[in-house]
Amino acid sequence: VPFLTSIDLLYWRDIKQTGIVFGSFLLLLFSLTQFSVVSVVAYLALAALSATISFRIYKSVLQAVQKTDEGHPFKTYLELEITLSQEQIQKYTDCLQFYVNNTLKELRRLFLVQDLVDSLKFAVLMWLLTYVGALFNGLTLLLMAVVSMFTLPVVYVKHQAQIDQYLGLVRTHINTVVAKIQAKIPGAKRHAE
Repeated sequence: VPFLTSIDLLYWRDIKQTGIVFGSFLLLLFSLTQFSVVSVVAYLALAALSATISFRIYKSVLQAVQKTDEGHPFKTYLELEITLSQEQIQKYTDCLQFYVNNTLKELRRLFLVQDLVDSLKFAVLMWLLTYVGALFNGLTLLLMAVVSMFTLPVVYVKHQAQIDQYLGLVRTHINTVVAKIQAKIPGAKRHAE
């Protein structure tokens, strides 16, 4: 089976591979709700080692019984090149630097009230997040995000017309409310939403 892209996984184009990835994420996140990160990592490492050691012993016994010389069962994986080149590391650090710098510039713009409307929107978002934080911890939100990532794209594709219709109504209502608020704030710039 060829490697699937993240879009292929999220749209369930290969049900078996998507199920494995989705199930693995859920198992990991549910494990983290019950055990510490250190314990989960240690258990996963022990499970992987148990599987590989058992397979290696099985193949060695099988080779001894059949009197064959197939060699190490993981030889192809041991010979794979897994190092990152200097160019790859530079590319990833440049990308990270770009996102960190843009995030810092945007936060500076919002906190120092360069645009009153945007800063007010950000304040409302932070106020709403205080309620979200009171209801859910970060791990629960991450779990909900993973489940949403694997379900919402498929639901949207199946019911796109109805969802677009209702989203259009919501967008119109939000634009009307924002326009009324902007009209009441003197000097606020108008945003084309």
